[in-house]
Amino acid sequence: MEYFSQLVVLQWIGTLFGVVQVLLARQNNIHNYLFGIIAILISIWVLYQSQLYADILLNMYYLVMSIYGWFYWKMGKQKQEAPISYSTKKEHGIAGGIVLGCFILMAYWLGQHTDSDVPYWDAVVCAFAWAGMWLMAKRKIENWVYLNISNLISIPLLIYKELYIYAGLTAFLFTVAISGYIKWKKIIDKKNSETYAGA
Repeated sequence: MEYFSQLVVLQWIGTLFGVVQVLLARQNNIHNYLFGIIAILISIWVLYQSQLYADILLNMYYLVMSIYGWFYWKMGKQKQEAPISYSTKKEHGIAGGIVLGCFILMAYWLGQHTDSDVPYWDAVVCAFAWAGMWLMAKRKIENWVYLNISNLISIPLLIYKELYIYAGLTAFLFTVAISGYIKWKKIIDKKNSETYAGA
């Protein structure tokens, strides 16, 4: 019982940092990554205890992409802050490749080499989230779409695993992602209108 209580407390702490992270990301605030890293580290421990191994790998990937994203948002390719933008055809292709490749690898690994009882569901959540996080690090608006597909599938999976706090957080993230897409689109539209006005 004490062990279960510790997991619940950790879920609440991780959730708090996760909420702050996603709200800052919605506001296009670079400090979202600092809160995200703390939430990720807590999640890795909780997920390990719940045997959601693909989600552990996903969070390790989040950790790497959070560090990369922080530097990319700060410096961009031209040593200046990278702007929000739409994905190019090439970037759409890469994102699709990440989804497909990640799903195949995760489904095989989970199904053949772990005791996971939800290998395919875990793999598809992981696949869309990997692509979404890559697009987030590149500051592409489509990240919200990929992340929300992952969120939508993740909610019933987390409920099945009795991780109700994380399920609630994911439902919250689903609504914030919709709001985030709208917010980022307004930023792009404003930038484009200013560009046209100055031309």
